Order: sequence, then structure tokens, then C-alpha cells
Amino acid sequence: MDAWFALPYGPFLIFAMRIIDVSIGTLRFMFMVRGRRLIASGMGFVEVLVWVIAVAGAMEHLTSPYHLAGYAGGFAIGTFVGVSIERTLALGQVVLRVILPDGDGAGVATTLREAGYAVTEVDGRGRDGPVDIANVVVGRRYARRVAEMVEERAPRSFITIEEIRSTRRGWVDPVVGDGRTHVRK
Repeated sequence: MDAWFALPYGPFLIFAMRIIDVSIGTLRFMFMVRGRRLIASGMGFVEVLVWVIAVAGAMEHLTSPYHLAGYAGGFAIGTFVGVSIERTLALGQVVLRVILPDGDGAGVATTLREAGYAVTEVDGRGRDGPVDIANVVVGRRYARRVAEMVEERAPRSFITIEEIRSTRRGWVDPVVGDGRTHVRK
């Protein structure tokens, strides 16, 4: 492999390998956080294999600023690419917690239910008095759509979006194609 790295395109080869291994590393971390051990382990194997080859090529050419720039640049671009891929995949489920001034909750809940989303409503007390709280569990890729529906119906709403790591006593399945969810028991 050293012969390949010694050629004029060697720095580009290192650059490309770093993009691959860092992108895989970013995705591996996301799968690991979500408890997907088998997928994360497989990705870790490939990530380190590519990294070892890339670092060996860079170490053989430490006096070449081009090889070093390829190594560092590949890391930077790999981070960007990995995060972009993960954002596109939008894996996992989230809960949108919507806090609404008193009286707005019923309308928002009705709108979301008519769109096919499961909504859990709770009465609460905020800084300025009674509030309605709506909890909606959706696939992460649909969180923006649901938040926009809420904001359209209740512009004064306060929305938080939190990732769900696991569920108990049932699970949330996305309904095919439209991002709505329901809980099976």
C-alpha cells in the first residue's frame, strides 16, 4: 500500500479514507447511543480497518505537508459528511412536548389527531397560570412537520423535542409512509 500513498494522488487517497472512516465513526456513535450494539460493532470494525490503513500512509509521509493536509482535511470533511448522513437518516423516535397557554391545547390536540398522530394531553401550571401540555411521539424525521403543525395552530406554544432511547410496555411503530405513530401493547 505504501506505493499507492507515495504516488501524487496519495494525499487524496488518505483524504478519501479519512472521510470514510470518520463518517462511519460518526454513524457508529449514533447507533451505539441508540443501543444498536451489533450494527455499531460491525461499523467499528470497518472504521478501524480503514483508519489503520490511512494512518499508516500518513505516518510514512510525515514530512509531506500534502499527506498531512489530506489526513486532517479528511477528518474535518468526514465529520461533516457523517453528521449530514445521520441527519438525513434521522433514526429513532422523539417526543414533542408542547406547552400551550390555557385553552389552546384542545385545538392543537384535535388538529394532530385528525392528522393521525397520537397525542397525550396533560393539564399543567406555568409561570402565568394554567397551561395545556401535549405529548406526541413520532419518528425523528417527522418532528419538524409536527412542530410546524403546532406552531401554525398555536403560535404562542413552547415546544421541546427529546430523543427517546427506549420504551417499556409497548413500542412505537411508524405508520408506513406518513410518519404518524401508534403504540402497540
